[in-house]
Amino acid sequence: MIIDTTEVQTINSFYRLESLKEVYGLIWIFIPILTLVLGITMGVLVIVWLERKISAAIQQRIGPEYAGPLGILQALADGTKLLLKEDLLPSRGNIRLFRVGPSIGFISILLSYLVIPFGYHLVLADLSIGVFLWIAFSSIVPIGLLMSGYGSNNKYSFSGGLRAAAQSISYEIPLTLCVLAISLLSNSSSTVDIIEAQSKYGFGGWNLWRQPIGFLVFLMSSLAECERLPFDLPEAEEELVAGYQTEYSGIKYGFFYLASYLNLLVSSLFVTVLYLGGWNFSIPYISLTELFGINKMFRVFVIAISIFITLAKAYLFLFIPITTRWTLPRMRMDQLLNLGWKFLLPISLGNLLLTTSFQLVSL
Repeated sequence: MIIDTTEVQTINSFYRLESLKEVYGLIWIFIPILTLVLGITMGVLVIVWLERKISAAIQQRIGPEYAGPLGILQALADGTKLLLKEDLLPSRGNIRLFRVGPSIGFISILLSYLVIPFGYHLVLADLSIGVFLWIAFSSIVPIGLLMSGYGSNNKYSFSGGLRAAAQSISYEIPLTLCVLAISLLSNSSSTVDIIEAQSKYGFGGWNLWRQPIGFLVFLMSSLAECERLPFDLPEAEEELVAGYQTEYSGIKYGFFYLASYLNLLVSSLFVTVLYLGGWNFSIPYISLTELFGINKMFRVFVIAISIFITLAKAYLFLFIPITTRWTLPRMRMDQLLNLGWKFLLPISLGNLLLTTSFQLVSL
């Protein structure tokens, strides 16, 4: 069988075209992920700068001002310093657990951003179980902290890891019950559907007004999950030196530092999604698509405005955990567990029962 040279060239060009399509497909898969990672990194740098400036204002100090304009590059300088520091390993510790522990906590928090809608239908994975997938990812974090504390072969580190596990179990249950109440109100567990359910009545349609008790319980539980004062028992410096991160240095310590701020940003974004209407305007009966249209010309503008609204709500909410850090004293471990099991758990259960009752009556 004789094949013409033109047919060979046609076949070769076809294979080249198909291979180029595969390469472009892979590139378009990774571009949203890389964009999200870059945006999250910038968001963490802004949070660190905000916390230092707000803390300085509360304590009547100036705060960072030399590293970049208004000291905004101070967090970047600290990260560079941690990268250049020596990575020390405990001589008698479990090296495998010591190395894997920070990565488990960091990656599980990073995966939570997959289900967060940053703008008008701008989400990497719009899943029907979005909010509960976030809770599942956040429940993995204490495992990494416990592995880090045990692998350090240090009594302070191990005590910090045990405290982190006990605290997470105590406050994960009220947090889940509050999220379940929101899912019942919205008839969905998708983050996009929950935002859409709050969009009709604008400011008055936020779940904050329909679930005030759930909002307060969610706020306290999320602060405990982020290990922010007054719930920072796993790393109490007066008792445990630095808790589970006592033996860490260099980039591994940087993972813990970055994971804490990533978790804080995740909690603020989920408060925005669940209780503050997400990307929607606060004007009743007016949505972004009705205001600007949905044609191609205004699609980018609508997405940009929705991202701005989401981030503005999230960063305004961040003032609460930042100011709380310099306002309330640290609790004792028994007080922390009593608050979680004896107060927040019954209150969240009662809130869920009331929500279920109202939903059944309204059918």
